[in-house]
Amino acid sequence: MITGVDSIVLIDVLEADPTFGEASRSALKRCSREGSIVACDVVWAEISTVYGRELDRLLTALDSVGLGYLPIEKSAALTAARQWRCFRKDGGGRARIAADFLIGGHALEQCDRLLTRDRGFYRRYFKELTVIDPTAASH
Repeated sequence: MITGVDSIVLIDVLEADPTFGEASRSALKRCSREGSIVACDVVWAEISTVYGRELDRLLTALDSVGLGYLPIEKSAALTAARQWRCFRKDGGGRARIAADFLIGGHALEQCDRLLTRDRGFYRRYFKELTVIDPTAASH
């Protein structure tokens, strides 16, 4: 079982978010026990940007949770593009950036599921994707 991890879940854990941190940490541990946990290049870039000058500390923390790096393949990028076009056609604005679609395309094409708190968006535009919300009562 391969679980793709969204940036927000990692930020919850790394920042010890008082509202979502414990739920995200527990879900991340559970997914790790059930298989591998990975993040695509977009997630790695987003997280690395947040921690800029503390990159070595970040890499150590991500390594300690067992997060792997799985770059986006062409098929995933094309899936992301198709879904982003649908979103724009549905009247979606530019507030939802292409990075979110790349994360969804990566999870759909290269993983078995996605661990994220943003379940409404991913469930609407990536209907075949299994989404795990760490804040949901049961998984």
